[in-house]
Amino acid sequence: MFQATRRRLAIWYTAVTAVLLLLFASGVYLYVRSTLVERIDDTLNHVVEIVERSLVIEPDQNDSELLHINVEASFRNNANTVEDDHIDLEWFSPTGDLIWSTFSEPLNIPIHSHRTGETIHVYKQEISENEQTPYSPLLLRQVTQRVEVGRQVLGYLRVSHPWFEVTKPSRQLIFDLALGTGLMVISVGASGWFLSGKAMEPVGESYQRLKQFTADASHELRSPITLIQTNVQVALADLELAQTEAATSHYRQQLKVVERLTQRLGKLVNDLLFLARQDGGVSRDGFCACPLDAVLMDVVEEQQLLAQEKTITLNLHLVDPLDGESNPELLENWFTLAGNWDQLVRLFTNLIGNALHYTPAGGAVNVELLRIDRVRYGSPQLQVKVSDTGIGIPAEALPRLFDRFYRVDPARTHKSKDSATGSGLGLAIAQAIVEHHQGHIQVESTLGKGTTFIVSLPITLES
Repeated sequence: MFQATRRRLAIWYTAVTAVLLLLFASGVYLYVRSTLVERIDDTLNHVVEIVERSLVIEPDQNDSELLHINVEASFRNNANTVEDDHIDLEWFSPTGDLIWSTFSEPLNIPIHSHRTGETIHVYKQEISENEQTPYSPLLLRQVTQRVEVGRQVLGYLRVSHPWFEVTKPSRQLIFDLALGTGLMVISVGASGWFLSGKAMEPVGESYQRLKQFTADASHELRSPITLIQTNVQVALADLELAQTEAATSHYRQQLKVVERLTQRLGKLVNDLLFLARQDGGVSRDGFCACPLDAVLMDVVEEQQLLAQEKTITLNLHLVDPLDGESNPELLENWFTLAGNWDQLVRLFTNLIGNALHYTPAGGAVNVELLRIDRVRYGSPQLQVKVSDTGIGIPAEALPRLFDRFYRVDPARTHKSKDSATGSGLGLAIAQAIVEHHQGHIQVESTLGKGTTFIVSLPITLES
C-alpha cells in the first residue's frame, strides 16, 4: 500500500514538474524566436532607411515635372554594402516591374507593400547537367517600401533576408530545451521518488502506531467486555436459582463485579476520548488563573489515605520565594499559572498515584514545587518534581514510557484493587496535559532506587 502511494506521489510530482518545465521551455522558445524576428525586421527597416537616403532622384528627360530614380548611381554602392550581411535588394518600377536586383535569379514574387516584415516561401529549382530537380522552398523575410515624392510613386524597394537566421538558432534552442527538460524531468523523477519516500516515513510510522494503538485498545476493551458478559451470564443463571440467601448473596456479588468492570470500561473510554480531543487540538477556552500550590495540596490530601494504607510517607514541599523579592502582587501569585484546574488535578493525580503504586511499604514520595525565573527559559516557569523510592524503571523502557498502552512489564498482573484499573494510558494522558499547557515533562530513574518525574509549565501561555 505504501509503495503504491509512494509511486503515485512520485508520478504526480514528476508530471506536474514536467508540465511546468514544458510551459517554461515553450515560453523561452517563443520569446527567443520573437526576439530574433524583431531583430531581423529592425535590420531590414534600417537598411530600407539607408537605401532611401542614398537614392539618386533626377528629373525625367521627357517631362521635367516628373522624377525618376537613377538606378545605376543609386544601387551601385549599396550592392556591395549589403552583400556581407546576407541582405538582398530589389528595385521595382511604379508599375511593379523588376528593374534591378542582387539575386542571381528573379524571385517572381508580386509586390506587397508591407513595412512590418513578412515571411515568403520561394520555390526554386536546382539545374543539374541532366535534368531539373525540385529544390526545397527558400524562406525569406522581406520588407517592401513604396518610394514616393509628393504624390508621385517613384518605385518600390524590397529588402530580403534569409530566414535561416531564425530557423537555425531556433532548432538549436529547441534541441537544447528538449535535452535540458528531459534531464530535468529524469532528475525530478528520481528526487520525487526519494522525497516521496521521505514523506511516507512519518506516515508509515503513524500507521504502525495506529495499528499498535488499535490492537492495544481492542485488547484493553475486550478483557472487561468479556468479563462483563461472563458475570452477567452467571448472574442470570443465579437469578433463576436464587431461592436461598447464599444464592442471593452470590448474585449480588456478581452484579458488583459487573459494576466495577463497567466503571473500568467507562474510565478507559473516557481516557481514549480525552486523548483524541488532545490530538485534535482542542482550544484553551477553559484556561484561567490556577494556583498550582492549591492544586498540589488537594491532590496530596486525596492521596494521603492510600499512602497511609501502604505506610508510605507522602510529603509536599513548596520552595519559598527569594528574600530579595518584595513585590506583594507577585508574591501573592507566586505559584499561579494559566491553565485548566481539572486537567492539572488529573496530571498530578496520575503522577503521584503511580509513585505510590510502585513504592514499597515504608518508602517515601516527595512532591516539590518551585518557581524558575532564569533567562534561558524565556519566561518564568513552575517546576514540579514527583520523586519516589520505588522499584525504578529500566533504562531501555524510558524512551517508550509515555507511549499509549505501554507497560514496562506487559505480562505482569495486578492484585490490588486500584491497580486493576490500569490501562497504560496514565502517563500518555499526563504528557498530553503537559503539552496542552505548552510545558514539557521528563523522567529520571535508577532501577531499584526510585524515579523522579519533572514537569515544567510556563506561567503564561504563548498565543
